[in-house]
Amino acid sequence: MTLPILILAAGAASRMAPRDKLLEPIHGTPLLTRITEIACKVSDFTLVALPPDRPARHAAIEHTAARLLTVPDAAEGMNATLRAGLAALPKAPAFMLLLADLPDLTEEDLRAVVQSHQAHPEALIWRGATSDGKPGHPVIFSSQLYEKIQQLQGDDGAKSIVAAAQGRVHLTPLPGQRARLDLDTPEAWAAWRKATNTPR
Repeated sequence: MTLPILILAAGAASRMAPRDKLLEPIHGTPLLTRITEIACKVSDFTLVALPPDRPARHAAIEHTAARLLTVPDAAEGMNATLRAGLAALPKAPAFMLLLADLPDLTEEDLRAVVQSHQAHPEALIWRGATSDGKPGHPVIFSSQLYEKIQQLQGDDGAKSIVAAAQGRVHLTPLPGQRARLDLDTPEAWAAWRKATNTPR
């Protein structure tokens, strides 16, 4: 059985307004579609958590093999989405948390972190890192942490849980800055497209 993957895609992304960064095209494919399709190649259960007021995001994943979860209280912050998503996942020894706004992540990157989960069973958290060792995404959480995740409030993600698990967090270096590079503004997107020669 593959680990289920939860994609968090319910954020407001207000710094990109009026554009939606999750719908920014990469070679003609919206970023959200791209990351969802990658996840579906790695897991047989991919769940995408979306806000109720972004129909274009819903449309972006309709043709994929992913399942859609609408989060009515997404405006509360990331942890409301994380709680709702975790509750909707099938029972498994762990799950992968994936942010939808990381344009450089690849299928191979996700598989590398999954392999780390298999190779290092002593850990509680397995996460991608930059090539110079800075922790990033994706992140796999052991089921031993599910109860703590369900208690999270606010918009800090699972930072407190990761901090409490120090010593049992295994980092998997991924090429370059893939594990951390997100693009939150039109200027950042333009710079990335120029540096990587990536068309819309």
